[in-house]
Amino acid sequence: MRGSTRLARWTVGALAIVTATALAAQAWRAPEHKAAWPGLLSGKDLREASASLDLGPDLERGRTPAFELAEHRRLDAALAGVAPQRPGVVDAYVVSVALDSDPVFGREAREAGKVLARRFDAAGRTIVLAGTDGGGPSALPMGSLHALSLALARIAERMDAREDVLVLYVTSHGAPIGISYHDGDEGYGFLSPNRLAAVLASLGIRNRLLILSACYSGTFVPPLADARTALVTAAARDRTSFGCAADNDWTFFGDAMINRALRKPQPLADASAEAVAQIAQWEQAKRYEPSNPQVSIGAQVSAWLLPLETRMPKTATAPVGRPAAR
Repeated sequence: MRGSTRLARWTVGALAIVTATALAAQAWRAPEHKAAWPGLLSGKDLREASASLDLGPDLERGRTPAFELAEHRRLDAALAGVAPQRPGVVDAYVVSVALDSDPVFGREAREAGKVLARRFDAAGRTIVLAGTDGGGPSALPMGSLHALSLALARIAERMDAREDVLVLYVTSHGAPIGISYHDGDEGYGFLSPNRLAAVLASLGIRNRLLILSACYSGTFVPPLADARTALVTAAARDRTSFGCAADNDWTFFGDAMINRALRKPQPLADASAEAVAQIAQWEQAKRYEPSNPQVSIGAQVSAWLLPLETRMPKTATAPVGRPAAR
C-alpha cells in the first residue's frame, strides 16, 4: 500500500512537472518586432544626420533591472573565458554575433561559432553573442552593439596584434547605411561601415577576416578592405540578400558560406568562390535578383591565413539544419 502511495505521488509530481514545462513552452514566444523604430539620428541637416551614424547610435529601452544584471553576468563570463594568445603561434579569435532577435540569426550565429572555431583552431578563443534560437530564452550573451564592442575590446587585450587574427561573423538585417541591431522592441541601433572600421582601428586589430551576412553588406568593403583584411559579404552595396525569414535555419549566405563551403578543408578563396556560385544557383532557380556577394582578400592576408589553413581539419563536417533554399 505504501509503495502504491509513493508511486501515485511520484506520478502526480511527474505529471505536474511535465504540465508546467509544457505550459511554459506555450507561454514563451520569441521576441517580435512590433513597435516603430525610434529616432536614432541627430543633426540639423541630412549631412549631420548621416554622419551621426558613424557615432554608433544604440538605444536600449524597457529592460528590467533583473534582465540587465543577468545579461551583465552572461557577458562577463564569456569575456573572462577568452584564452590568451600563444607566443609564436598565429591564433584566431572568433566572434560570431546575431544582431537581430529573429531566431534565424540566433541559429546561424551559434552554428557559425562552431564551424569557425573548428576551422581556425579557436577553441577557448571564441565568443558567440546571440538571442534566441527559437527554442526558448537565450543562455548566451545577447547580440548587441554594446556586447560586440566589449567582445572586440576583450579580444584586443588577449591577442598579439602582430601575429593573431580576428575572425568576425555578423548576421542580421541590413540597409544601405549599415547593419541593423534590433532586439524585439527593446534594442535598436546601426553598425555603419565607418563605425566598424573606427572600432577596429582604435583597438589595433589589423589582421582580420570579416564575414558579413546582411542585405547591402557590400557597403562595408570600401572602408574596411586593406592589405591585411579578408572580407566576404552576403551582397553588393546595392543589393539585398535572401533567406532571412525568422523561422529559417540559415540565410542563403550563411548556408552556402558557413554551413557548406567553410566546413571543407579548402582555402578561403576557394570556399568563397564555392559559396558565391552556390548562392547564384539558388537565386537563379528562384528567379531572385542576384545578391552579388563581395570577396576582397588583401595582398598581405597570406601572412596570417596560411598558418591558420595549414592547421585546419583535414576532413569536412556535414551541413546541419534545413537548407536555406528549400
